Amino acid sequence: MVLGMNLEDVKGVGKKQEVLIEAGIDTVEKLANANVDELTKLKGIGKATAEKFVSNAKDMLGDSNKATSDGSTVENDKISAEVEADADAEEEKRIQEEAKKLEEKKKKFQGKKVEEGDFVLLKMTARTQKGKVFRVSTEEDARKAGIYEEEKGKQGYYTPEFIIVGKPGFVNEGLTDTIKEMNYFEKKSVRIPPTKAFGKRDPQKIERIGIAKFRKLNEGKNPEYGQDFTNKKGQRGVVSNIMQGKVIIDYNHPLAGQSIDYNLEIVDKIENFNEKIEYFLISKGIPKESAAEFIINHAEDKTLEITVPKMFLFQNLTYLKFGLAMDLQTHMSEDIGDVKFIEIYEKMSIPTATPAESVMEKVEAYNKELDNETEENK
Repeated sequence: MVLGMNLEDVKGVGKKQEVLIEAGIDTVEKLANANVDELTKLKGIGKATAEKFVSNAKDMLGDSNKATSDGSTVENDKISAEVEADADAEEEKRIQEEAKKLEEKKKKFQGKKVEEGDFVLLKMTARTQKGKVFRVSTEEDARKAGIYEEEKGKQGYYTPEFIIVGKPGFVNEGLTDTIKEMNYFEKKSVRIPPTKAFGKRDPQKIERIGIAKFRKLNEGKNPEYGQDFTNKKGQRGVVSNIMQGKVIIDYNHPLAGQSIDYNLEIVDKIENFNEKIEYFLISKGIPKESAAEFIINHAEDKTLEITVPKMFLFQNLTYLKFGLAMDLQTHMSEDIGDVKFIEIYEKMSIPTATPAESVMEKVEAYNKELDNETEENK
């Protein structure tokens, strides 16, 4: 990268910087060499915007033949304004299209009872019996409750819950029973007792161990109040007390023993096949915008092929892929048989310098690029 040149400095990129980075375009050089048709596949970027992004990146690198020494600043400012206007227009168009689809669904489903096996989105606000909010479905509600965390916001944490009506494993038993009796777009408030929420407190899940033994299990470090701890069996708990040379570890769920108050609203029904796959990806921790980058191919023999985007190639997705395949085969068994994951590693160009040195340089550069992508996707 040329010193002093950052992607955010390209005229007009603005709030689309994150979209470009998630697609692997994290430098001015990559944007300058990007394919316009590929850019138009990204969220909120039309053809005119893509062309101007590439043109502006080339201008920064000195590759543009259009700019002149006297008029480049004025021309770039003009292009920047046009790009931002196009980007805003694309975003506004997307918002309007989503609002139109939702309005059509409301006309179609409002007042109709949900059915077992429906794929739905559930908006919720969850409070403890003492009134503390611990789960919301929008960033606005998170800020109002004082629990908003920027990192969680970037990861799409404050979004409606994706559930399959009547199926366990998505929400607690009390919510599962409640949702089965609701209508689409209905709002409902309910209190779920401990036995159907996060369970009763179990004295058998409280462990007492000596401080010396705890240190051995804790990399030689002393215990701290409230510290997370995982034992050899994989149980996760919290250090709840330290007294008389003993460390008290509580493996109960933090909300065990409490009734939970919920404000609920079923806000959408997911019917599209690919959209269902995307929501399963999101449920596994893939950000919503990144989930759209996974290419889905559904064959006639029910085999499902999922092509993994470049940005995830060197991340350890073993457990994610296994869990995703199991979920899809369990909850969409009528449509999905075998699940295949495809990973494409692009061929490196043939080295022109000393073979060993050239290959090592390219490998190091490639690894550095992947490290940057991984760091940005955290």
